[in-house]
Amino acid sequence: MSDTGHAVVAILVTAAVTWSLRALPFAALAPLRASATVRYLSTRMPAGVMVILVVYCLRDLPVTEARATAPLAALAVTAGLHLWRRDALLSILAGTAVHVALASTVFAR
Repeated sequence: MSDTGHAVVAILVTAAVTWSLRALPFAALAPLRASATVRYLSTRMPAGVMVILVVYCLRDLPVTEARATAPLAALAVTAGLHLWRRDALLSILAGTAVHVALASTVFAR
């Protein structure tokens, strides 16, 4: 077999193994989707993950310094816009835009 043939076979085997490993949990856990615990976690986990990410990102923020205004303003815009519109994508994009605009203009060093 030529070098090209070996490369194609290697890529196909790698793709098959990768796809199988990613599909296996869905196939194995399919019966659990109807359980009350999974339904409860599917409604509560996204908010919990977001709270953990916010705490992690803001844990070392020096709130007594002026440069802390950019991330706090972005957080306020994100939370406010999400509570108003209930659109996660819009909220995240607007909060990111506010943070980038403030950090690169007002609070640039």
